[in-house]
Amino acid sequence: MSEAASLPAVIARPRAFLRLVMIEHSVFALPFAYVAALAAGFAESRSVHWVDLLLVTVAMVAARTFAMAANRVIDREIDARNPRTANRELVTGAVSVRTAVVGAGVALLVFLGTAAALGWLCLALAPAAVLPLVVYPYAKRFTDFPQVILGIAQAVAPIGAWIAITGDWSWSAVLLGLVVGTWIGGFDLIYACQDAEIDRRIGVRSVPARFGVRAALIASAVTHVVTFALFVLFGLVEDFGAWWWAGLGLTAVAFGYEHAIVTPRDLSRVNRAFFTANGFVGIALFAFALIDLIDRGLRG
Repeated sequence: MSEAASLPAVIARPRAFLRLVMIEHSVFALPFAYVAALAAGFAESRSVHWVDLLLVTVAMVAARTFAMAANRVIDREIDARNPRTANRELVTGAVSVRTAVVGAGVALLVFLGTAAALGWLCLALAPAAVLPLVVYPYAKRFTDFPQVILGIAQAVAPIGAWIAITGDWSWSAVLLGLVVGTWIGGFDLIYACQDAEIDRRIGVRSVPARFGVRAALIASAVTHVVTFALFVLFGLVEDFGAWWWAGLGLTAVAFGYEHAIVTPRDLSRVNRAFFTANGFVGIALFAFALIDLIDRGLRG
């Protein structure tokens, strides 16, 4: 095969793997890892720790890539039985299981290497970050509340980012971790509603499958009320100013919009709520937190 003929395949395989792990969805948790890293730098020295921030970015993307690849490998038979997910890359053969496993392994090694570069405490706690990422895809097989495991897995990000900057444990970071965990767990409840019927049929466990779509949407709304209260508490604990509270105002609007457009009778706008509204929350609140920190004296 000529070099020209083999080039499309060389390009296509990485693209297919990136589609498999949905690399663009890093936008959900990464902004809050940045909020934690910048707030930690502000508390410690009122400055941005650029090298550590870069390492946090690499660690976050690597951990999420590992989690998504492992999830797709573990769930490939379930995905094949669900019409909504039957076109995923491992089901169609666009990505081989071997490629996904190798990709997950490489991402895990990158994560562990980056954790080591960030300090002994980050490396020591790395297994605690990896474990819920592996348990989550199995959760739907043994519990009706897999979003709890997902929330725990996502809560690790800001805690790890804070430790990466300061080298010390922080209860403020735990608070922000609870924010992220309840936020992502809450909107995943909405996302799971679209599979309630098929999940019951094939034996996949979830809140919508067990308790119904209406109950799941109510649970999501209650969870996001808790999320918002935790946002407020974090702002008070870290003494954020007017810019943070302005960002929270927009967050409240986004939460209201997200829960208004999805109803038990109309799930057609789940993706708009899941991707658009929540992507906006993460990016907007990070932007307002950054402006607030700069306004209070954060140096580059």
